[in-house]
Amino acid sequence: MGFLFFIFLFISHLNTAFSGHCSTTTATKTFQKCTTLPTQQASIAWTFHPHNATLDLCFFGTFISPSGWVGWGINPTSAEMTGTRALVAFPDPNSGQLVLLPYILDPSVKLQKSPLLSRPLDIHLISSSATLYGGKMATIHNGATVQIYATVKLVPNKTKIHHVWNRGLYVQGYSPTIHPTTSNDLSSITTFDVLSGSAATQHNNVDMLKLVHGILNAISWGLLLPMGAVTARYLRHVQALGPTWFYVHSGIQLSAFFLGTVGFAIGIRMGAMSPGVTYGLHRKLGFAAFCLGALQTLALLFRPKTTHKFRKYWKSYHHFVGYSCVVLGVVNVFQGFEVIGEGRSYAKLGYCLCLSTLVGICIALEVNSWVIFCRKSKEEKMRREGLISGSDKGSGIHSGTHSGIHG
Repeated sequence: MGFLFFIFLFISHLNTAFSGHCSTTTATKTFQKCTTLPTQQASIAWTFHPHNATLDLCFFGTFISPSGWVGWGINPTSAEMTGTRALVAFPDPNSGQLVLLPYILDPSVKLQKSPLLSRPLDIHLISSSATLYGGKMATIHNGATVQIYATVKLVPNKTKIHHVWNRGLYVQGYSPTIHPTTSNDLSSITTFDVLSGSAATQHNNVDMLKLVHGILNAISWGLLLPMGAVTARYLRHVQALGPTWFYVHSGIQLSAFFLGTVGFAIGIRMGAMSPGVTYGLHRKLGFAAFCLGALQTLALLFRPKTTHKFRKYWKSYHHFVGYSCVVLGVVNVFQGFEVIGEGRSYAKLGYCLCLSTLVGICIALEVNSWVIFCRKSKEEKMRREGLISGSDKGSGIHSGTHSGIHG
């Protein structure tokens, strides 16, 4: 039930994050078509006039700071930030009124070598303006909606447009500062045909892969792998189970590694589909966890017999690598939630509840193990002193507490 509850929360919340609504009507204009953009709850409405290749549009975005900025633009050549011709709305530092200025995002902007300065665009921009949702009485605040209007003359017979949008926390003078670098902010790019309204499938595919990647890795590295470790630590001492604990442990760990491998491969694929998006820590933790998991799986092929002189060294290796893999996997699941901007989501809450339940079970079993250990130590001491007969037996659970993922 815990798995089902977590999966339900994860899917429902991410679907909400990836979806939204759009409107073709504003206070001053009505457009023919609209679409919800894949990030930042943004959307765009437009009307394309084929007879003169003119595009009327309205971009809907939200501020994340009272002193922040919201921008939208067109990249004439490729689906990336560099090269975008942008219109950026922000509060005037002198009057506080909403202003809209043009900017060209050349390579120096990405490298942050110099402040971003406003300059005329080299595309045929016929008109542009910006208003706050709510009319003249509206104020700029965190969550305030801005509407950026633009009329652009397009190149004849070129109706597939690369749209780029983003938002930032503050403006220095009239220079917008760098935007946040979460997954959503770095993925605020889409391409669609303004004539047919059909969007490129790239971002839809990435969103679906992101959902599957998150679910598989959270279940495998974040839940199944720790469960397999718990199985080995506490069930192997139950004499009534015999070798059953080993098969359960191996089955859980192999299933976790298989699912984790699929999730890892999807992550690699997403990286190839998003060349401008990099997550250094998440990527490094993922590679480390996968390599340790692979070493653990290969260790089964070289598992010495219990009487072999190298058995104790193999067990030490198995314990160290196993626990390291579990820790890295869980840490990277939390890092993954931050990467996709779901650090405060119900999906993360569901995962925390599942993990907390597992930790609670571990604590209860650990306390029980120590109680049994202390009781057996006391019985052994009394037996040595002749206070009880040697025929008295314990509860069927061997004394001592062992650590590691046993094989």
